[in-house]
Amino acid sequence: MSHTPQPLGAPVVRREGRDKVTGTARYAAEHTRPGCLYGWIVPATVPSGRVTAVRTADALALPGVHTVLTHDNAPRLNEPDDPILAVLQDDRVPHRGWPVALVLAEGLEAARAGAAAVQVEYDTAGHDVVLTEDHPGLRIPDEANGGFPGLRERGNATAAFDAAPVRIDATYTLGGLHNHPMEPHASTAVWAGGRLTVHDSSQGSTTVCDTLAQVLGIDRDAVTVVSEHVGGGFGSKGTPRPQVVLAAMAARHTGLPVQLALPRRYMAAIVGHRAPTVQRVRLGADRDGVLSCVSHEVVTQTSRIKEFVEQAAVPARVMYASPHSRTEHRVVALDVPSPSWMRAPGEASGMYALESAMDELANVLGMDPVELRLRNEPKTEPDSGRPFSSRNLAACLTEGARRFGWSGRDPQPASREEGPWLLGTGVASATYPVLVSKCAASLHAAPDGSYRVGVNATDIGTGARTVLAQIAASVLDTPPDNVRIDIGSSDLPAAPLAGGSSGTASWGSAVHKAATALTARLAGHSGPVPPEGITVTADTGEETEQESPYARHAFGAHFAEVAVDSLTGEVRVRRLLGVYAAGRILNSRTARSQFIGGMVMGLGMALTEGSTMDPVFGDFTERDLASYHVPSCADVPDIQAHWIDEDDPHLNPMGSKGIGEIGIVGTAAAIGNAVRHATGARLRGLPLTPDKLLPYLP
Repeated sequence: MSHTPQPLGAPVVRREGRDKVTGTARYAAEHTRPGCLYGWIVPATVPSGRVTAVRTADALALPGVHTVLTHDNAPRLNEPDDPILAVLQDDRVPHRGWPVALVLAEGLEAARAGAAAVQVEYDTAGHDVVLTEDHPGLRIPDEANGGFPGLRERGNATAAFDAAPVRIDATYTLGGLHNHPMEPHASTAVWAGGRLTVHDSSQGSTTVCDTLAQVLGIDRDAVTVVSEHVGGGFGSKGTPRPQVVLAAMAARHTGLPVQLALPRRYMAAIVGHRAPTVQRVRLGADRDGVLSCVSHEVVTQTSRIKEFVEQAAVPARVMYASPHSRTEHRVVALDVPSPSWMRAPGEASGMYALESAMDELANVLGMDPVELRLRNEPKTEPDSGRPFSSRNLAACLTEGARRFGWSGRDPQPASREEGPWLLGTGVASATYPVLVSKCAASLHAAPDGSYRVGVNATDIGTGARTVLAQIAASVLDTPPDNVRIDIGSSDLPAAPLAGGSSGTASWGSAVHKAATALTARLAGHSGPVPPEGITVTADTGEETEQESPYARHAFGAHFAEVAVDSLTGEVRVRRLLGVYAAGRILNSRTARSQFIGGMVMGLGMALTEGSTMDPVFGDFTERDLASYHVPSCADVPDIQAHWIDEDDPHLNPMGSKGIGEIGIVGTAAAIGNAVRHATGARLRGLPLTPDKLLPYLP
């Protein structure tokens, strides 16, 4: 244990790391009670229609099968705010994979066998699952995800584009992408004495608790949701998913504990995904590379039951100066699973298109792509006119270029060879908004001089426990090891979810406020701490209700070097380097891990991850890790993350910005730009798999 305070920013070791590597950290499906029933979902096998019959006799005749829930016998729920949670409530089939029955058995194998024995009959309807940029059902929504307006215009972008001496007009396509956390979506539910306790794999158990109380029609104080350890989420566990409602419903119906873990192949249809997009970007500039107009038009899809519009055009509203701008989203409802959050929703997709178009503009101008970005730095946020609280994109680009050795780059494409390999380098910018939500926290001082923080934060692999201990310790002037952190239970002070790169800012602000209040209380307290200790609570409702007069964003720059096999079309990333401006870095060890994790995910987006919709069966064809390829260690031989020391007084008491998502933003574009530099071929659809590249190689 350390014996002296360690300042914020120190590389304090993750405090739950040993528990995870030794297997003592327990996850949602590892809280099995005696007599527990195991659940297995029966998914719809048609893309649209209604269930006309569910025949369960064969399933119930199997050894160990206890119950089969269908829309005919499942407990009734109050209508949820999120319609994807209205499971087993009626006979509708809004998309393939929608749960139409739940088998409960005494063992997992029996549950799976029982689900296979359930016979479902349907009255099918015609279906439409194919997104096209001219689909007749497309419309401009009032709002995209995050509450952003569906359409924003400044000046006359069309006229400015027509008048520009240098123009880029390009369309970029992205297929569906899927969250694949290591831990499956799982819930274990127990009713006892009128109380419901659920262990849920969730990014925010406060929201899960509130939702279960509402849909089940019980008092919130009668529900406890625990998400102590969570094996990743990437947005897919940001809000309650059907398995937690099904588990709670089944436990109530049977009177026994119920555990339900989703098989990975069911996740594509049930837990959300990054929606496919078709993005048209038009840039107009003078011959010196100064932008006169930016137009970013996004076409995307949502489901029939819930509108979720990927806000991919939003980053173009804040990135570069231009007097004329049009950023538009159009969406169509199809017979597909509901899209949802996936790491950096909007920014990851949108910045791929925008930063690819900026590279194309630099190529047409014969200008260095770093210089082009520097020439279009705005003085204020283009969309709102507000001053930036801090904007160090130029410093990230400049420092990144220095570290990467960019100045020695030959701009001529397809000019570097190494045997059969074609070598190239690329660059792209990154941005992510600063978000913060209301949070409460408690802080207890014990007579022995130790402290305990209580806040319903969630650690999804980010090191939240460690950083929150550092924040409290920095105020209390005590070593982090002297601060215990209690998180991951809805019985603790209410906190927002781990998402939107807002967790640490939200939780940390409340912890900082509580620690400040406790310090003042102790300073005014004479004599020893009483045997029961001293506890203070704090919440940040007042602070978060006030809208900042500043535009607050994190920024970054990505540099990539690739090698393309001229014989096979294989792309190898040799180097990835990111430099970020994200306020004060609170723990250099966990921060670097977060940045690198995002960059690896961006590499997967660029080269390996892709999902296609089967137009006949109405289903994603890549539904497991054998067909949906995420990067392995061998795919990332040299990856570096650095940051700029940034002092921004307009953020929160810690001076920090979120870091969980900016690492993925722009990475795919930097790799795509490097592939173009290596080969001379500009491909505008991801992933850049060998079959797509081969026709363009000598």
